[in-house]
Amino acid sequence: MASSHFSFRRMARPTALMGCLALSLAACADGSGLSPVPPYDPGQYKLGIDDQLRVMTYGQDQLTSDFRIDSNGKVAFPLTDGLQAAGLTTKEFADEVREALEKSRMLRDPKVSVEITAYRMISVLGEVARPGEYPYQPGMTMLTAIAAAGGFTYRSLESRAYVVRQEGDHTVVGKLKPQDYVKPGDVLKIYERHF
Repeated sequence: MASSHFSFRRMARPTALMGCLALSLAACADGSGLSPVPPYDPGQYKLGIDDQLRVMTYGQDQLTSDFRIDSNGKVAFPLTDGLQAAGLTTKEFADEVREALEKSRMLRDPKVSVEITAYRMISVLGEVARPGEYPYQPGMTMLTAIAAAGGFTYRSLESRAYVVRQEGDHTVVGKLKPQDYVKPGDVLKIYERHF
C-alpha cells in the first residue's frame, strides 16, 4: 500500500509541473506577459506616410490641392523639391508651405492652412468579424477599432490586444486595453480565449 502511495506522489509531481508549464505558455500566448505600449495622445497628432492632406493657399486656387504623404515622408508641393511632412503637425506643415512659397518669391505673405482629408490605416487581425485595414479616426480606442472591424467573435479575448506600433524610428510591441487610444498605423491582433 505504501509503495502505491509513493508512486502516486511521484506521478503527481510531473503532472503538476506540466500543468504549471501549460498555464505559463497559455499566459504568454494570449499576450498577458506583454508590457503596455507607450500611451498615445490623439490631441498631438503628427502627420505620417499615407496621410492625405488638403493644402489651401488663400486667394491662390492653383496652389490649393490635395496631396498624399509619400514613402519618404514628403509632399510633392508645386515649386519645391518636395516638402517634409511626416512627423509634423498640420500647423507646422502649413508653416513649411508658407516658408517655401515666400522663398520662391511667388507670393508675398501667403496665407496657408492644412487639413487632413484621410488618415493612414490601422490593421485589425485575429478574432474579429472582419479582419483587415480600416481608416484611423481621431480619438479611436481599441474598442472602437474592433467595432470598425465588425466586433469580437464569440471566441475573442476581449480584455486586451497585441499591438505593433511605430514610435519615431523604431517599432514597439506590447498590449492595449479596450479604453486605450489606437495610434495611426497600429497593427492590432485580438487573441482567442482558451476557455
